[in-house]
Amino acid sequence: MEGIGWFLAIILGAIAGWIAEKVMKSNMGLLMNIIVGIIGALIGNFLFDLLLGRSAEGSIIGQLIIAVVGACILIWVVRMVRGRT
Repeated sequence: MEGIGWFLAIILGAIAGWIAEKVMKSNMGLLMNIIVGIIGALIGNFLFDLLLGRSAEGSIIGQLIIAVVGACILIWVVRMVRGRT
C-alpha cells in the first residue's frame, strides 16, 4: 500500500480482509481481517509489480482490488498449508 497513510492502510486492510473473507467463505474476526488485508496488500502489490512491472499507487480503488486479490491468495495458501498438517 504505497503512498497512503497508516490510518487509511488499516481501513483498506479491514475492507479488503472482509471482502476476501466473504469471497473465500472464511470466518475471521475484525483484527484478522485487518491483518489479512494488509498482508494481502503487500502480497498483491509484490505480484502486481512482478508481473506487470508497475504498481497501482495513487489509486485507492486499485489498491483495494490488489489487496483483495492478495488476501484471497493468502487465505488459499494458509488453507493449503493447514490441510497438509
